[in-house]
Amino acid sequence: MLIPSLTSKLITYSPAYTLVPTYECFNRCSYCNFREEPGKSPWISLSEAEALLKSLANKDTIEILILSGEVHPQSSRRKAWFEIIYDLGELALNLGFLPHTNAGILTFAEMAKLKEVNVSMGLMLEQINPNLLTNVHKYAPSKLPSLRLEQLEWAGQLEIPFTTGLLLGIGECDADRQETLEAIAHIQEKWGHIQEVILQPYSLGSQQISDAPGFNLEELPEVVAIARQILPNNITIQIPPNLVTQPQILLACLDAGARDLGGIGPWDEVNPDYPHPHHQQLAEILAPGGWELVPRLPLYPQYYSRLSEALQNSVQRGRLNGKIYSEIA
Repeated sequence: MLIPSLTSKLITYSPAYTLVPTYECFNRCSYCNFREEPGKSPWISLSEAEALLKSLANKDTIEILILSGEVHPQSSRRKAWFEIIYDLGELALNLGFLPHTNAGILTFAEMAKLKEVNVSMGLMLEQINPNLLTNVHKYAPSKLPSLRLEQLEWAGQLEIPFTTGLLLGIGECDADRQETLEAIAHIQEKWGHIQEVILQPYSLGSQQISDAPGFNLEELPEVVAIARQILPNNITIQIPPNLVTQPQILLACLDAGARDLGGIGPWDEVNPDYPHPHHQQLAEILAPGGWELVPRLPLYPQYYSRLSEALQNSVQRGRLNGKIYSEIA
């Protein structure tokens, strides 16, 4: 499977399902529509997860996104929380899926351990302007920019295929976005492990405590164009189609250099007010622009060699799945 080039008319997406170990999170970002208070969200059991994953048999799903709220690093429950996340990745692999974990800030040892049971991992950088710690991230200690940049560096050192991204419209300016993109580009030049950068427009939700207006979608194609200029060509730009609700803007983003639409599943856990469009609906939206929508794995082909032999075998089984394109030119 090859990455669609900037001259290609192919747009990729990952047929995905999201498993949430817990919604509880010690951060309290003012724009969040995902979190619950620590101790208020039950943790998923392996038997529950197994039943959910087995229900996906023959439904084209290949990626299992393990997306969790964060248990405090000093909490007595941190070890149990991490073990659940690891076990979910192992379970997904054993059932024939390819796991991708995003569980917030992790230690180097935790990242190294999760590499055993994930074909890729991720963490949104969001924005690296520390001034956001005085407002939207005032009660979110793991949103310290230095911590998140460190995670990207560690992922590079550990050769973990990685996804990161920007959250747009949370109080940053154009210069902040450029600085964040340049930081990602610099890390990529050192390690070459970043598969994708998501450009995610902050969208109003029913659970947030912020009264911020959200990101102006009409600005998104320009942000995509700037990102394409700054980021190395071996990073694919991803935009979430459920948050880009106007087809003409979605098409303009593709014209500006976006080439991936991310994981498409039953719903968006982070933005529950914005359901994912079905891939057939997306294909119809893209067709007038001459774009062809094709599925992909959660691992890009140039990173296969960074995986263990066992994970490479899992990826090969994924490539042979009848609903997944084994080659994308």
